[in-house]
Amino acid sequence: MKIKNLLFALVAVLVALPSLAQEKVAGADVIKKFLNTKTCVVLDNNIFNSYNSGIKQAVESSWTITKFEYCSFDDFQKRKYDPQYSFLMVTKDYYKDDSDKMTYAFLSLVLGGDYKSVQDMPTLASFPLSYYENQDYEKYVYKLAPIVKFMQNHVNLTKDHPELTEKNIVLYYNRNAEKLGDKKLYIIKEDLPKDLNSDAKVKAVYTKPFQILAEQENLEDIVKANDPKAVFVHKVGPPKGSPKAARCFNVVLGNDGSVYYFGWHKISSKEPDGFLKGDFKKLGKQ
Repeated sequence: MKIKNLLFALVAVLVALPSLAQEKVAGADVIKKFLNTKTCVVLDNNIFNSYNSGIKQAVESSWTITKFEYCSFDDFQKRKYDPQYSFLMVTKDYYKDDSDKMTYAFLSLVLGGDYKSVQDMPTLASFPLSYYENQDYEKYVYKLAPIVKFMQNHVNLTKDHPELTEKNIVLYYNRNAEKLGDKKLYIIKEDLPKDLNSDAKVKAVYTKPFQILAEQENLEDIVKANDPKAVFVHKVGPPKGSPKAARCFNVVLGNDGSVYYFGWHKISSKEPDGFLKGDFKKLGKQ
């Protein structure tokens, strides 16, 4: 996928956009190199948003796969060509084929080295965080610990299963739905479309345990409690009041970083922003 260069305000830089329809899978040689690096967690130069404290808490509680340290964007610029380093950082990009050119923020794990451009740096894992414009950090910062766990799980999974490729990795993750068992799905009410805004409407399409939460704060408490039987919907949609909307991403994630569902759709009148009936049916059919 060819990506046009964009200016990333403050700290982030370009890497190839990792589509959920084609999650990045690194080869054995890249993974081997990564495991021998020190991972630089690139911090945001804007000290007034909550990302830095959130990513620090997540990494310090969850990161075990490599040694790590924090660095600024200036440090990244100096170190990015050094194969001794890998980088965990927020990246910004857009899908070349989307006419609206809406941009998205991803948490990405990339490998340093002698590459012509940042786009050429190998991506080991990535996870959608939000639309980039007018980011509401509070909507995803509290989820960073399980997201960081996923990043490491993904690297270990692809290391142990070289048969997984960018063509079949999402299918592999979606088959994890059969492992939900008696786990309870939590979803914030505002992440549901109008035709699924009640327990009865959801039960008509999804028969496994679930709970609709009135407020985001309720989900924050569940994630903080680290209940192993809790899974939750992470939805990426346009900011409130945004005049534009392109893609809606939906991920079902466990507190241990396990992914049970990856999905996305183009937002339209027929398929609005939210976790749709089709998403529930795919998650519940296993």
